Amino acid sequence: MTPLIGIYDMFSASIAAKHFDGMFVSGFGFAASYYGLPDIGFIAWPDMVGFVQRLRLAFPEHHLLVDIDDGYVDPEVACHVVEHLEAIGASGVILEDQQRPRRCGHVDGKKILPLDEYLQKLELVLATRRDLVVVARTDATEESEILRRAEALAATDADVLLVDGVRSIEWIRKVRRVVGGKPLLFNQIAGGKSPRISLPDLRTLGVDVAIYSTPCLFAAQGAIESALLELQAAEGRLPERTADSIGVPEAQALLERNISRHHPKPPIPEQARRQRPAVPAGAKIS
Repeated sequence: MTPLIGIYDMFSASIAAKHFDGMFVSGFGFAASYYGLPDIGFIAWPDMVGFVQRLRLAFPEHHLLVDIDDGYVDPEVACHVVEHLEAIGASGVILEDQQRPRRCGHVDGKKILPLDEYLQKLELVLATRRDLVVVARTDATEESEILRRAEALAATDADVLLVDGVRSIEWIRKVRRVVGGKPLLFNQIAGGKSPRISLPDLRTLGVDVAIYSTPCLFAAQGAIESALLELQAAEGRLPERTADSIGVPEAQALLERNISRHHPKPPIPEQARRQRPAVPAGAKIS
């Protein structure tokens, strides 16, 4: 069982990295933090790629699973984004079968592509990636369509399957039965449509990966609201420092960990070393 924690910016990622080995680059969180907008299709792929590049430099050894929505509409764009993300070291992507206007997987009003159209896009992405993990996601909500699509996605070369917004434990069992041995991912989001389930219980249900889309974002919203209300009530006087307080020293220490020169450097493979161009002694490099 692999838990991946949803992060929304570099600071939330810095905290999550202390406690978990894997992060989920949540579209919900990124749309909220980068644009201040809901997750309904505003994300531009260069912004997401730039964010993942910063994450990889700061967290070279963490799993990074990236939400790429519908591949930014066009199959060619989806493949282009996958090439970029794999080149900068993303661990995997999630590609959904929604059509525009898209929605968060746990809200009403979702529309899905015809299955054949989604499968064509998915197959192009699978043919493009080299070693990147690809999660095939369906946002179907009608029960027979959920099972039809889950079975069809299980027959592809996608590495993992996600039925987003699944509403009950019984439906996790039904999906597990139709997808055979294909690894299964479960998405938990506070206030969403899926039940709250522990990691041991998910393991018993045959789930292999769990993503938590918004714990950092929602915790930040609550904590910031509380801190600002407290500051107003105290007429602008900051609270007393305690052993649990966060101030300049604590924030500085957290962020220092992200400086790339502090990270262990993997050895250069011998083949790559041999392929480096030789520079003659005394040569000028302009």
